[in-house]
Amino acid sequence: MGNQKDDVKARTFDAIVIGSGMSGGWAAKELCENGLKTLVLERGRNVVHTKDYTTTNLEPWQFEHRGQVPEAITQANPVVSRCYAFREDAMQFFVKDTDQPYGQTKPFDWIRGYQVGGKSLLWARQTQRWSDFDYEGPARDGFSVDWPIRYKDIAPWYSYVEKFAGISGNKDGLDVLPDGEFLPPLELSCVESYFKDFVSKNYPDRHVIYARCAHLTEPKPIHLEQGRGQCQNRNLCQRGCPFGGYFAANSTTIPWAMKTGNMTLRPFSVVQSIVYDEKKGKATGVLVVDANTKEVTEYFARVIFLNAAATNSNLILLNSKSSRFPHGLGNDSGVLGKYFAFHNYRGHISAQYEGYPDRSTAGGRPTSAYIPRFRNVRRQETDFLRGYASVFSANRYSEQKQDGFGVELKNNLAKKDPGPWRIGSQMMGETIPKESNFLSLDPVKTDHWGVPLLNFSVDYDDNDNKMVKDFMEQLTEMYTRAGFTQIQTYDSHQAPGLDIHEMGGVRMGKDPKTSMLNKFNQLHACPNVYISDGACMTSTSTQNPSLTYMALTARACDHAIGQMKRQEL
Repeated sequence: MGNQKDDVKARTFDAIVIGSGMSGGWAAKELCENGLKTLVLERGRNVVHTKDYTTTNLEPWQFEHRGQVPEAITQANPVVSRCYAFREDAMQFFVKDTDQPYGQTKPFDWIRGYQVGGKSLLWARQTQRWSDFDYEGPARDGFSVDWPIRYKDIAPWYSYVEKFAGISGNKDGLDVLPDGEFLPPLELSCVESYFKDFVSKNYPDRHVIYARCAHLTEPKPIHLEQGRGQCQNRNLCQRGCPFGGYFAANSTTIPWAMKTGNMTLRPFSVVQSIVYDEKKGKATGVLVVDANTKEVTEYFARVIFLNAAATNSNLILLNSKSSRFPHGLGNDSGVLGKYFAFHNYRGHISAQYEGYPDRSTAGGRPTSAYIPRFRNVRRQETDFLRGYASVFSANRYSEQKQDGFGVELKNNLAKKDPGPWRIGSQMMGETIPKESNFLSLDPVKTDHWGVPLLNFSVDYDDNDNKMVKDFMEQLTEMYTRAGFTQIQTYDSHQAPGLDIHEMGGVRMGKDPKTSMLNKFNQLHACPNVYISDGACMTSTSTQNPSLTYMALTARACDHAIGQMKRQEL
């Protein structure tokens, strides 16, 4: 009997964090730093900073296929191979379609990274704050439910995570895109600066700024204490950065949590469900399937942070059924899995510019310029709801002719034509969360670990199509007036998901009848479970969401720690 008690004791913690990526790493850091013995569960392998970045310093000729993914792998993995970063140097950090299938009632490209650090190893590192224009969006137009927080509630937490993560940016003074705690910016190219000045003179309500990014341009003492160094502008980020030049859980929050001595990191741990005790009226632990042995083990804790990324957090809650919650943990409202949303990345525009013939670009740079949202900000001015942001880049690369054979080919390769300036933008549109966009569990099919497969029924709507059209019209006009030529627009018609900005399904809200989480990311019906990854998002806005996940997580942890100290959890 004593051994059994000891065994349960060994599996009991103050807190359990499910997921070790962008938000899970923050939960681990905050909880461990505040003295909580914390179990961090990761379904994939451990990836140790620097040691497991196996391709990070390889030269192009050291790759068997010069960076290209072999056709056999591409054909076997049609979804993940559509991702821009799925290349020979980084494909070890992606989940292959063949390894972990899922259902698609409607096409959805689910891009996953199952390892310690999750997709924080693979993200594009863009970090814009939300403003009240974003948090108040649903309240203004009545679509979706009102956020239970406003910018003032999260602003100090944006500052908190920015200082620790390291964000490069300018103080732009825009109410539509609040300033943050910034390290020095990198330079815009001369054409990007030209377009920035042109837009400010000709479009008073539109702006072109340096795109804020999670890169250490000038490390502060806190970053050096983390063991990180300055960004080298290698643009090989998807391989894992040996310098820790950009924010990733592997280089930053996970090691910080580990050095407290309070973290137990358990990779290869597939979470089956969260266990709810009906007598105690709260969650008591987590059922975990060992990814290698398939052995099922229960772990116990006073508080649980579910940060498995939006889709898997939905899956785990849907699969956490009991007599009290027959349709998924905390799902009294019936909205679990519903109102799932994403970012509309379909619109593209390219052009050329004949100006600045005596200048060019050289080297790498991990960001570009950025056009914050400008449609329907202060009033409804279009036939679609909400709006879109956009990147803007202008580069000039030497071009080589590859015609001919022998001497002719050598001479052509030796000539480097600077070519024109190449201009490009891609939209990032806000989609409206809808009940018809939802996730569900397959009633029959399971994965290798006995967990039901997740099924996607998510699609674009007429609002999204109108937004793409407007983006192309507005950017074409701006490009034309700026003197750009060879303007071409393109609708990729890509499936939802390839934006890799999945949000919703476990949305925050003021009313438990129409939402899952309160203003501190607690389940209304089970307050010792917090969800602060993309699943919690009530609406999507237009900004890259990762910075908001981090801020929400730090804020939720602060709340949980306070509740535990007061014996309220």
